[in-house]
Amino acid sequence: MLAFLTRRTIGAVVTLLIIAAVTFFLFFAVPADPARLACGKVCPPELLEQARRNLGLDAPVWQQFVAWLAGLVVGRDYEGLGHCPAPCLGYSFVNREPVLETILDRLPLTLSLTFGAAVLFLLFGVGTGVVAALRRGRPLDKIASVASLIGASVQIYFVGTLAMYFLVYQWQILDQPRYVPLTEDPIGWAYGLLLPWVVLSLIFTANYTRITRSTMVEQLTEDYVRTAVAKGLPRRTVVGRFALRGTLIPVVTIFGVDLGHLIGGAIITETTFGLQGIGRLAVRAVTDSDLPMLMATVLLAATAIVVFSIIVDVLYAVIDPRVRLS
Repeated sequence: MLAFLTRRTIGAVVTLLIIAAVTFFLFFAVPADPARLACGKVCPPELLEQARRNLGLDAPVWQQFVAWLAGLVVGRDYEGLGHCPAPCLGYSFVNREPVLETILDRLPLTLSLTFGAAVLFLLFGVGTGVVAALRRGRPLDKIASVASLIGASVQIYFVGTLAMYFLVYQWQILDQPRYVPLTEDPIGWAYGLLLPWVVLSLIFTANYTRITRSTMVEQLTEDYVRTAVAKGLPRRTVVGRFALRGTLIPVVTIFGVDLGHLIGGAIITETTFGLQGIGRLAVRAVTDSDLPMLMATVLLAATAIVVFSIIVDVLYAVIDPRVRLS
């Protein structure tokens, strides 16, 4: 296990370095004037010149990249702007503050939105899929199949807009979605994000229901499951201890990918409900031509996906003893 984690960690670092290099050269080598992109749409001449000096655009591109990587480890000094502590993701000339500060300010909301919705769509998706597989061909199975097909077809902005109109404005069952820090008010935190959680989980639940059902149907025909049934083990033990563990392998795979994408920013969900998370930050960086901020959000999404892929690989051996990591 230790050797496996070491190899995967080294591979993850190499992957992130490649992503960082591609991102950096794409944003700094292709544009005619990276300083103007970094400075934003409304940029006075003095700020534009300051951006050019701080970005070191007079040096070769590879030297700029090395300096940027060094800033991630030891920090970086910006002329007239102060010191950016490590990990320094750059300085936003639009917000007039280090990129990391803005990221850390928006990250708690995105994490709350991601993990709250993940709990819902994992529980309901896997649970519904298991029940549908055990009731294969019966009315409950057909209802779950139709519901999952409809859920996978609709879009978040459509369901979110309808939910906002009826539940918030028309019937006033829920309040306008908002973010309250968990440490300040746990009840207000959950209540303020309840509607986004439900809408976001509704879309993902459909996919998890279909995948869980199809995999569970296959697992129930496996020899080791049929042997457990022949030995007279209780149905609950057969399903929970044997069939479900094999079913969770593909579920965990897509779950890790989905979590990585959501932490990188649930752009449509945050925009629909007016939440200021990483997704809205990425959109704002594009509209404001905030190049350092845009690079930081891209790297954050890539890092989340790489990290969760390693976690998923480790969970394989925990879920299914037949999987051995070496």
